[in-house]
Amino acid sequence: MDNNKIKFLNGSVPALLCFKESPEIAARRGTILFYHGLTVCKETNLKELESLAASGFLAIGIDNAGHGERSVDYSNIADDVKNEVFLEAVSETVNEIPELISELIDARLAYPGKIGICGISMGGFITYGAVALDKRIAAAAPILGSPVWDGPDSPHLTPEKFFPTAVLSQNAGSDECVAPENARNFHKTLEKYYSGKKENIRYIEYPGERHMVSEKSWNALWNEVLSWLDENIK
Repeated sequence: MDNNKIKFLNGSVPALLCFKESPEIAARRGTILFYHGLTVCKETNLKELESLAASGFLAIGIDNAGHGERSVDYSNIADDVKNEVFLEAVSETVNEIPELISELIDARLAYPGKIGICGISMGGFITYGAVALDKRIAAAAPILGSPVWDGPDSPHLTPEKFFPTAVLSQNAGSDECVAPENARNFHKTLEKYYSGKKENIRYIEYPGERHMVSEKSWNALWNEVLSWLDENIK
């Protein structure tokens, strides 16, 4: 796989592009935005980015707000405001996505109907927020994330905004960091809005797994992601 680093939105959003042949050719197959977990960076998930690229996609790993090349030191943040700071970074990242998608389309690095999004943990939160915000996303695969946030911007408050995006959520049944019931219950709510296209939503839970899932479950989980994106980005 080939990769290169680039910055979007006037140099404010660092990204890592992974692809076969060229970014432009890969984008015709589909563009996947990928968002990492808390305190890490886009390079952390190079293996997953390369896996997406091997499937023919243009995989774009993004540094979340406050992370990677735009890093903020989280070590000195008081415990009583950590959740607030976390959600501020999630919201900032989410709010960049419509402009980012428009820039990608203008550069022929993405095409409407051929855009997907995936994220792990914090990236899973970002994925839910992005789907609620931008209809150009055809498929989403949040991993170990939650659609339930504190405050009025919580994606679970606007389930009607998700249809018709194909949404696969995967969570760990004994997750000590992200309550799986939030995504589980949200998918039950989504059924009302996907009544004519129930194949566009799927929820998978891995019993007994914690936030750092086992290698066996991770491999199963990732294969589900690849299949979902392959099926829903035509």
